[in-house]
Amino acid sequence: MTMLIYGLITGIAFGFLLQKGRVLRYDKQLGALRLQDMTIVKFMFSSVLVGMVGVYLLVDFELAKLSIKPTILGGNILGGLIFGVGWGLLGYCPGTSAGALAEGRWDALWGILGMLAGAALFAEAFPLMQQTALTWGVLGKITLPQLLGVNHWFVIIPFVIAGIALFRFIEKKGL
Repeated sequence: MTMLIYGLITGIAFGFLLQKGRVLRYDKQLGALRLQDMTIVKFMFSSVLVGMVGVYLLVDFELAKLSIKPTILGGNILGGLIFGVGWGLLGYCPGTSAGALAEGRWDALWGILGMLAGAALFAEAFPLMQQTALTWGVLGKITLPQLLGVNHWFVIIPFVIAGIALFRFIEKKGL
């Protein structure tokens, strides 16, 4: 039960941040898809950078263990294409469609129904996918630092610096 409460609290906090970051707005979603408004890109990339630093700090201080899922290119590419087509058609990604519905935007309900239908379809298609798409490009449990053979901070620090430079560039361009 504790895990459910943590999940609920985390979900509410995430929704609050999505709303405060204005990424639930349809015009922001469309602007991101058309590469004209970088609000969502900045929000997502800053989340990735903070998460990357935070997770590895927790691992280094032995407060958490890193649990890496295997990289399967077939599944990643297929999932990315489905995600992208859904986002392009609806104008919301999964997290923002739930947040938009919570704000009273009923058009986002189509995205949530699509997610549920997609999950059901995936469950039905999973045995076939195990023999096809989920066998293409299986790279195992790898990380970029492992692939490069370096300490993870030699990857994280340049990513953070590049992220800050990207944010400055976007701000200067007024995107």
